[in-house]
Amino acid sequence: MSLIRPFAGLRPSPELAAQVIAPPYDVLSSEEARQRAQNKPYSFLHISKPEIDLDPNISAYDLRVYAKGAQSLQHLIAQHILQQDTQPYYYLYRLVMGEHQQTGIVAVTNVADYDTNRIRKHEFTRPDKEDDRVRHIDVLNAQTGPVFLTYPHHAVIDDLVARLTALPPVVDVTADDGIVHTLWIVENSSDIALITQTFDQMPNLYIADGHHRSAAASRVAAQRKAMNSKHTGEENYNYFLSVVFPDNQMKILDYNRVIQDLNHLTPEQFLRATGKDFVVESSPHPVKPQRAGEFGMYLAQQWYRLTIHAEKIPTDPVASLDVSLLAEHLIAPILGITDPRRDKRIDFVGGIRGLAELEKRVNSGEMAVAFALHPTSLAALMAVADVGQVMPPKSTWFEPKLADGMVSHLL
Repeated sequence: MSLIRPFAGLRPSPELAAQVIAPPYDVLSSEEARQRAQNKPYSFLHISKPEIDLDPNISAYDLRVYAKGAQSLQHLIAQHILQQDTQPYYYLYRLVMGEHQQTGIVAVTNVADYDTNRIRKHEFTRPDKEDDRVRHIDVLNAQTGPVFLTYPHHAVIDDLVARLTALPPVVDVTADDGIVHTLWIVENSSDIALITQTFDQMPNLYIADGHHRSAAASRVAAQRKAMNSKHTGEENYNYFLSVVFPDNQMKILDYNRVIQDLNHLTPEQFLRATGKDFVVESSPHPVKPQRAGEFGMYLAQQWYRLTIHAEKIPTDPVASLDVSLLAEHLIAPILGITDPRRDKRIDFVGGIRGLAELEKRVNSGEMAVAFALHPTSLAALMAVADVGQVMPPKSTWFEPKLADGMVSHLL
């Protein structure tokens, strides 16, 4: 079985794509999604965040939510808003955010290679989030959110992408947030074969974003294999929806932390405890860290710059990450959060939302303290994955984000 393969994608009619595509399911709250989808009957949010069409008091994990998503998916297919290609293709997907541009290949990726770590991971998943994606895939019988993969850039793929993207695209839309989403179909059988063969020669792919989606796809594949007495390995459930980008086009932003309480400490006690392993300096301005080992902290309407003492930084590729240093020297020992995958007192805020979002979460009283981090580098991500280790949860935030609904994979 190939590392990646073409597939018959489920896509919006080109003239309706702008009305269909939506931000990824996991970057919007239910209320944000509800507002965005208002008066937009074709929005993919009705499929990816189906709780928006039910009573707001119903849990997003209620079984009725997934059933509603399946109903919404079938409704858009029946109306021909979403149509499945008749042949398996690859697709080229370009994202443009300001001056930044990146172009990837939409494919389905082998679950078996994920299971054997040829597709390398750098984070553990949160069990509740993984269970959610398992139910979503299983009930909808589709993968509607692509996994964001990266690979060491390759001249053969670079040349092919440059040649094909010089042709007119089938979709070219600008989303509400200003991100431009452009799609081409790779129809030529020689080009399809070249892509498949080139990727088959690559030793590894790396998950950039989508650990929960890929883990869920693996679980669904295992379940369906066990239930299928005629399993061959070629069934659609053996592959998961992906977009694969070259490493030299990737953009990583900071992934910040907010904490609900100070673990029974007063702000003054908390600051004194923090000063043990960090230099703590108050700042009249928001603090956006400019280098590794530096952190911004927002507490009681005041910004602080934290700089960890140099002797506290180990050489281990995981322990030396800023997310690890903050967890090891502050979040765990002072705030008492030792399992950020499960602890409900911690939340994570992507850097695209800016420092103002951290202030908002604290000033509202929802959170007690916020931390701004320096972005993790892609080289650090690959180094961790290559030695078979994992980063702490939510170590990286990639931008721009792929849209849900541009291409889906029916099982």
